[in-house]
Amino acid sequence: MEALKAYVKGPASLQGDSSGVSTALVTVSHSNLKNYSNELRLDLHSTVESLKERLGRQCGTSPSYMLLQLFDGDNHKVCDMAEGFRPVGFYSPHDGYRVHIVDLDPGSVTAGGWLEDVSRVEKFTISDDAYNKRDDTFRKFKEKKLAEGASRSAATAQQEITDDFMADLAASIKVGDRCEIVAGQKRGEVMYVGRVEGLPAGFWIGIQCDEPVGKHDGMVKGKRYFTCPNGHGVMLRPDKLKVGDYPEIDPFEAELDEI
Repeated sequence: MEALKAYVKGPASLQGDSSGVSTALVTVSHSNLKNYSNELRLDLHSTVESLKERLGRQCGTSPSYMLLQLFDGDNHKVCDMAEGFRPVGFYSPHDGYRVHIVDLDPGSVTAGGWLEDVSRVEKFTISDDAYNKRDDTFRKFKEKKLAEGASRSAATAQQEITDDFMADLAASIKVGDRCEIVAGQKRGEVMYVGRVEGLPAGFWIGIQCDEPVGKHDGMVKGKRYFTCPNGHGVMLRPDKLKVGDYPEIDPFEAELDEI
């Protein structure tokens, strides 16, 4: 009766003050959805039935099977909002109250936790053999992209090796320069600078090694580029050697250094 009197007096009395406030900010919970929590501003002049329809669109419960219960800020039940034609303000909700949705439909989509527990949903499975036979899978897409990437990398690398490959480095090297091979620090003399038939495009450096650590006598792929004792000749890329003051190492001095 007090709630009815308050409603008849108007929105201000519904809120317990004279500010003319006609809304209430409440939270919403659901009997079947344990993780469902929503904040909602109620229009105190709208009907309970319209509130049910609004909540039904949010939680999936049919308004015809919905019972609304009102709890205060201390979680004590105030009342059931049972009459759909009543304005929401008839039940005197306040800021901080909670509207609890009780789903009375045994066949509801919210029943049994179906909307929250994904482990209860039947999963689609397919064998590896059947999956591999399909052309529209992510695995096939990934394999295609990897193959395209490898093809582009190989093509790019091939484009980089042109007839002028390492020409800038070769320009600073001339026949007669003393040099040291980076790998192994073996020394020798530059005998040839230029391109070599039968080897990848670009510039090569022919070296007569001081020691018999080479592979030929200056003839490569049946063509002679320089002449040196057999086993002393080697062809290297310009970045594989250093030119400068690299005199021939005296074997006798080397033996003394090791003693």
